[in-house]
Amino acid sequence: MSDLDLRTTSETPPKAPDTLQELPVTTTKKIPKKLTLVPLIFLIYFEVAGGPYGEEPAVQAAGPLYALLGFLIFPFIWSIPEALITAELSTAYPGNGGFVIWAERAFGPFCGSLMGSWKFLSGVINIAAFPLMCIDYIEKVVPALESGWPRKIAILISTLLLSFLNYTGLTIVGYAAVLLGLVSLSPFIIMSLMAIPKIHPHRWISLGQKGVKKDWTLFFNTLFWNLNFWDNVSTLAGEVDEPRKTFPMALLVAVIFTCVSYLIPLFAVTGAVSVDQSKWGTRIPCHCCRDDCREVAKVLG
Repeated sequence: MSDLDLRTTSETPPKAPDTLQELPVTTTKKIPKKLTLVPLIFLIYFEVAGGPYGEEPAVQAAGPLYALLGFLIFPFIWSIPEALITAELSTAYPGNGGFVIWAERAFGPFCGSLMGSWKFLSGVINIAAFPLMCIDYIEKVVPALESGWPRKIAILISTLLLSFLNYTGLTIVGYAAVLLGLVSLSPFIIMSLMAIPKIHPHRWISLGQKGVKKDWTLFFNTLFWNLNFWDNVSTLAGEVDEPRKTFPMALLVAVIFTCVSYLIPLFAVTGAVSVDQSKWGTRIPCHCCRDDCREVAKVLG
């Protein structure tokens, strides 16, 4: 055996270092909470309606009978088909892109970009109307909000509060939507119960006052605005727990819930109160004439 071999075999292996090696620390990523059925139902409800606000112009435009028929029939023509399409495509493409993903998959990136831009612009214009409408109803209780700086400050505060709520996260927004839904519906539930003893069914078949021209443009715009935008909820599909199971059920319940929440107060008020048709509007009917407001309160007890 050569000297090289002897040296190689006689060498002792290096000692292991005395210090222990630190193992890499592995952290588990926190999975965000998903939306469950009930919060999703109320989020869909607020995307479309948020309460029976804004249905009054239908009575002003065409009278009680056509308004009632409109809110009974239009959901079958528009709302239910749109909700079914939304449920099908949202379960097929359960991502937060929603309608943008649909357009991109069908027609390419350019059309997807156009869809996102148009929907964003439409949303900004549409959502801007809701704080104003909210203050229009609150001013019946607080007359100081009718005009001037108090009105502007109230609109600003309501907008900032709702914007902050959105920044807190979708899970919190979902449960807040449940609470806000109950709060927004409670006056109409009380009003409808109070109206039951005063209802005269013959008022429901009224075609409107003589001499008042029907405004079909306002009528159909009111129906469309109140019963549209079901596709907006598709952008929540990626945040839903078991979307293929939860999303269709939530849409089904939300469609029924929305239609009923519009119809019950409409049946109650048109059946119990006889008010000048021209004074129906988003500020029903109290804004136009304080005497009419007192008349409504007197009739409902």
